[in-house]
Amino acid sequence: MRIFMKIRISLPVVALLAIWALEFAVAQTKPNTGSAIILGLEAKWNAAYDRGDIATMNTLLADDFIITVEDGSTFSKSGYIAHYGDSTVHVEISEMSDLRVRMHGKTAVVTGAYHEKGTSKGKPYEYRDRFTDVWMNMNSAWQVIASHYSIPSSQ
Repeated sequence: MRIFMKIRISLPVVALLAIWALEFAVAQTKPNTGSAIILGLEAKWNAAYDRGDIATMNTLLADDFIITVEDGSTFSKSGYIAHYGDSTVHVEISEMSDLRVRMHGKTAVVTGAYHEKGTSKGKPYEYRDRFTDVWMNMNSAWQVIASHYSIPSSQ
């Protein structure tokens, strides 16, 4: 009788575990649309930066956006757009790699590597950085609220 009871109790438990495992496996195969949206916005921001597209940058950056750049300087939204919308800056290479997105409800944190090469006021420059961007979904639109760039210690 005890063996029969153990089997009766074990069968539903095993069935529930199997169903849970199947649902988990199916969930893992679905694309994470939140991450895909954020990666698309990162690419859009990077392309707007390349072109000096102030209008697009203006829509992607939150009004209280703040960025910390390699030398520790910080810029507000208007300061960033004025500085990086400068017509004396010509970007030749602007590429991101090793991108990772972590979704936390209406907030997304992106980390990655960034490489930029170009000229500023006729002088060549090149950066290889690590970055962190924080995006927030406000009023049904994703905007970047903070960004931080730093030079890896190996450089």
